[in-house]
Amino acid sequence: MIAIQKDLQNEAATLLRAQFDRQRACYLAAPVPDFKQRKEDLLNLKRMINENLEEIIAAINEDYGNRSRHETQFAEIITSTDGINDIVKHLKKWMKVQKRHVDISMFAGGKNRVIPQPLGVVGIIVPWNFPINLSFLPLASAFAAGNRAMVKMSENSIALTRLLKSISSRYLPEDKLMFFEESGGVGIEFSQIPFDLLVFTGSGQTGRSVMASAAKNLTPVVLELGGKAPAVIDPGYPLEKAVGRIMFVKQFNAGQICTNVDYVFVHESQREAFVQATKDYVAKHCPDINSVDYTAIIDDRSVARLAATVENARDKGATVINLSAAQEINYETRKFPLHLILDTSEDMTIRNRETFGPLLMVLTYREPAEVVDYVNARDRPLAFYPFTNDSKLCNMYIERIMSGGVTVNDALFHVAQHDMPFGGVGPSGMGHYHGYEGFETFSKLRPVHYQAGFSVVQFLRPPYGKFATWVFNLLVKIKS
Repeated sequence: MIAIQKDLQNEAATLLRAQFDRQRACYLAAPVPDFKQRKEDLLNLKRMINENLEEIIAAINEDYGNRSRHETQFAEIITSTDGINDIVKHLKKWMKVQKRHVDISMFAGGKNRVIPQPLGVVGIIVPWNFPINLSFLPLASAFAAGNRAMVKMSENSIALTRLLKSISSRYLPEDKLMFFEESGGVGIEFSQIPFDLLVFTGSGQTGRSVMASAAKNLTPVVLELGGKAPAVIDPGYPLEKAVGRIMFVKQFNAGQICTNVDYVFVHESQREAFVQATKDYVAKHCPDINSVDYTAIIDDRSVARLAATVENARDKGATVINLSAAQEINYETRKFPLHLILDTSEDMTIRNRETFGPLLMVLTYREPAEVVDYVNARDRPLAFYPFTNDSKLCNMYIERIMSGGVTVNDALFHVAQHDMPFGGVGPSGMGHYHGYEGFETFSKLRPVHYQAGFSVVQFLRPPYGKFATWVFNLLVKIKS
């Protein structure tokens, strides 16, 4: 078995390296595509989605076992095509050479310019939870910046990967874009290729391994990880509105979102009202977990992990509330009911691991400082969600709790804003993409100084005499 795995890994390494060398050679032959070419690449990327829409939706559904069609349309199709449209709209402006100030008077007559140029060949490692969104939006940034790309898909996205592999060459040549299936050892070898940039979205544990592999080649990385994203509800904010918005994102994709609300702080005076409001929401909007509108958990291992998290909390004294009280976990279809978990303690799994599923931990607080102290005692989250109409309180939370991004009075939606960067901080990730920041991340902003025909520097060469001494003393006085 070990020998077979090794053979597969060697085969993957050979294939990946050959494709990288091919794309690198094409890049070196034509390193800076013009606006017309980049726009064409972006529109072809969009056509790949639009002209294969039903096949893409069906493939994702097959990979999940059941993926709500509406959730795929909303989170995968609309966000990706709209993101590409936004980039096309602004790309010409982003590509412009930037004028910069010439700083020292002895260089008078010279010019400074910053020229955005493609990095070369980029690698993108994509997770299974939003496989179109998390491949096509980075690809859009990559092509906008003029790069070529290799994309490694998840082992849980086999049907979609095979579809993309079969259709992508109709829209973009393989020397510009190629998708790879995880067939054993591919991910390990992929992260060891000397890409000009490597983008990884996934767990913190795997992200550390990817970064360690990339470091051997000094390959820069963008890591989009996860963590335990908190929400906090100000008792002065309408409770039902907060519950509706939190529970919508908690049930969306069965909670399998890296920026989902992992736990919520509720004022101690509103604990029971919060519980009742969540029950009312589920009864109205998610009455049957076996509905096609309710997405399945991705695989048996994840179902087992979530079930074990619930049992761990229950066994250690937590209050566990199945919000679909009449329905238990359906192991055959991998449908998992929404749960609240209250009265938790530090030794419980749910306190220490990202949930990544339809479990919501509820903590109570008396004063905002308790929320700040709790969150700051843990890894910095990818997202933070304060619900309050008090601008002073809101600003206090934003200033004192560092996270990758923030949505105020809702959850998730900062990620869908094309004109804002998306990225983590610390253990939740590094680097940004989306919008201009995506273009910037996938570009080398190359500083170029154009020296004037005449330069006073020629009179300042050694051996240094009185004139050089006078000039440098004068500059010290001017600049001090």
